[in-house]
Amino acid sequence: MNTDQTIKDFLETMNDPDIAVSEIQEYLEMQHHYTAAIKEVRTKLEILNDGFALTHDHNPIHNIESRIKSTRSMINKLKSRGLEVSIASARANLHDIAGIRVVCCYIDDVYAVGEMLSQQDDVTVLETKDYISNPKPNGYRSLHLVISIPIFLSTGPIGVPVEVQIRTVAMDVWASLEHELRYKTSNSIPQDANAELLLCATTLSVLDDRMQKLFHEATEQNEDHKEP
Repeated sequence: MNTDQTIKDFLETMNDPDIAVSEIQEYLEMQHHYTAAIKEVRTKLEILNDGFALTHDHNPIHNIESRIKSTRSMINKLKSRGLEVSIASARANLHDIAGIRVVCCYIDDVYAVGEMLSQQDDVTVLETKDYISNPKPNGYRSLHLVISIPIFLSTGPIGVPVEVQIRTVAMDVWASLEHELRYKTSNSIPQDANAELLLCATTLSVLDDRMQKLFHEATEQNEDHKEP
């Protein structure tokens, strides 16, 4: 974390230029907590990925990305919900300040990773949203978990929420391009484009199903060859 840049971003979003030093310290502590939580979850995911490969001869995770929500995004989200704009309010009301995106190879891997992570002794699942079984109207598909993970400070452990989005490569391609399109068009996509996006999402869903079937067939064939 670039501390100087973090303070600069924080100050730029505040109305009071003479903000107290204590509030800056509180903000930096919050950033530290969420950064530490991301490190904890990433480590768990990497270990689970390696362990799964030993058992199943297959890595379920293609890649992992993470981010801390920007100060401006936090403030905009609080305002959109009609909530108080403060560090305490952000901590209490926003569960996606720390975010991790896990991109998997196949649909079965998505659910396997979600289950393995959820079953960790020190992980508490706060919320689950399955947008694969029940896609959003625009075609978005992903498995969302909001978990609480303990981080250990000099004063003792505290639980920190982390949003984990788990999806296939195909789902990630669609979501990334859809996000880019919305950004380029000021978050307003023409109706015709919305229909095309939904069609693309449906096409990629069929591709995911076909690739999963091919993987199963290849795995079964490989197992048959191993038999004496």
